[in-house]
Amino acid sequence: MTPGPRIPNPVSVVVGRALGAHYFNHSRLNNLFVEKGAPGDPPPGNCEDKSIEWLKRASADTVVDALSVLGGVLEELMEVEHTRYGQSLAALHESRQKVTQALAKFGLSYHNGGRILVANSGAATRSLESVLRARDLPALEMEFQRALSTIETDPAAAVTAACATIESLCKVYIEDERLGMPSDQSIKPLWRVVQSNLGLDPSQIADDDLKRILSGLTSIIDGLGAFRTHVGSAHGRGRDSYRLSPRHARLVVHSAHTLTVFVIETWDARKSETS
Repeated sequence: MTPGPRIPNPVSVVVGRALGAHYFNHSRLNNLFVEKGAPGDPPPGNCEDKSIEWLKRASADTVVDALSVLGGVLEELMEVEHTRYGQSLAALHESRQKVTQALAKFGLSYHNGGRILVANSGAATRSLESVLRARDLPALEMEFQRALSTIETDPAAAVTAACATIESLCKVYIEDERLGMPSDQSIKPLWRVVQSNLGLDPSQIADDDLKRILSGLTSIIDGLGAFRTHVGSAHGRGRDSYRLSPRHARLVVHSAHTLTVFVIETWDARKSETS
C-alpha cells in the first residue's frame, strides 16, 4: 500500500512548539496524541519536545495516516477560542498564524474538524459551475478553502481564483435566469446584470443603511476587478507591479466569499418568494 502524505519536519517543529505551549501538561498531551492515533508510547522530553517527536514518529510510520494525526492534535488549538495555563489569547492567535504559515509553505492547510488538505487536491471533484448551479454552500466553501490554501505560497493565484469564482457565479445566474449575457464578460459588466436583476442596485433602495451596505458590494466588485488586473496571476505585470502580500490576498478571498454567499442566499430567498 502506498503511504499517504507525510508531515514535513519543519511543520512538526512549528506545530510541536505550539502544542507544547498551549497544553503545557504531559498527561493532556499524552491523551491527545493517543486519542488521535499517534503510534507508540509517549516520547521523553518536555512538552514541546514530546509533541515534535511524536509528530515525526507519526510521519515516519507508513501505516499511520500522518495528516489525520496532525489535524486531530491541532483541532482544539485551531478552533477553540480559549487558552490554558496562563497563555494569552494574543499568544494563541500568534501560534495559529505560525501553524497556518508553516503548513502553507508545504502546500498544506488546516480545515475545521481537524482536517489537513493538500493543495490542488481535496474532496471536491465537481466543477465550480455545477457547485454554483446547485447552490451547494459546503462544496463552495471547499472552493474558497483551496484559494485560501494558496495565499501564502502564491497570493496572486489566490486573487485570480477568488475573482474567477464571482465571474462564474454571475454567468451561472445570468444563464439560469435567462438574462442577456453582456458582450464584455469580465467581472464588472457581469455583476451589473446580476445586481440589477436581484434588486441589489443601491439606487433602487430607499433605506439609507441598506443602501450603504449594497454600495459596499459594488465597491468590492470594483476593487476585486482592479486588484486582479494589476496583481492577479491571470495578467502580466509590469516593471513597477504592486508587491502583493498574503494579507492583501486574504482580504480579497474573504471579500469574494462574503459576496458570493450573500448572492446565493438572496437568489434562493427570491426563488422561495416566487414559488
